[in-house]
Amino acid sequence: MTETVGRRPAGPRSRRPLPALIFLTVLALAALGVWWNVLRADAAHDREQAAACSSAEAAPPSLDPTTVTLRVFNATDRGGLAGTVAAELQARGFVVAEIANDSADVEVTGVGELRFGPVGAEAADFVGVFLPGATERPDTRADDRVDLVIGPDFQALATPDQVSAALAPAASAEAAC
Repeated sequence: MTETVGRRPAGPRSRRPLPALIFLTVLALAALGVWWNVLRADAAHDREQAAACSSAEAAPPSLDPTTVTLRVFNATDRGGLAGTVAAELQARGFVVAEIANDSADVEVTGVGELRFGPVGAEAADFVGVFLPGATERPDTRADDRVDLVIGPDFQALATPDQVSAALAPAASAEAAC
């Protein structure tokens, strides 16, 4: 009978666990890396959506001009300017209730200002797209009418293309929310 010295017996105990452990460790690290990227991309998407929603809240609303009632006042030395601007606003669909010179005891600077009450804040934001650079002057009126007061630096209302461009980001941001 021959004896085998220094040999291990054949069977389940003879397998070495180290290669299997290394393989499982590499597999676990790969899975961890995949999940890390998925969670990071999801967090980035959430941040982008939150930014889009906040910009949608800050963007001017897109209203139907026929639902907005305006009073157009001229606070400049140029005669007939309120009538010209009112005619252009009416052509764009706005309801113009009054056209006159500004009788308020407030000096208007810049391109003009928008006067409105709490109920007319949304309409004033919309009208502000047509008169870029106008300052807002909230007051205590109870209705939703907006006063568009033309200032000394006024040149022209925003073109229809400029208005569309200003309102487009708001529409796409609202769709993302």
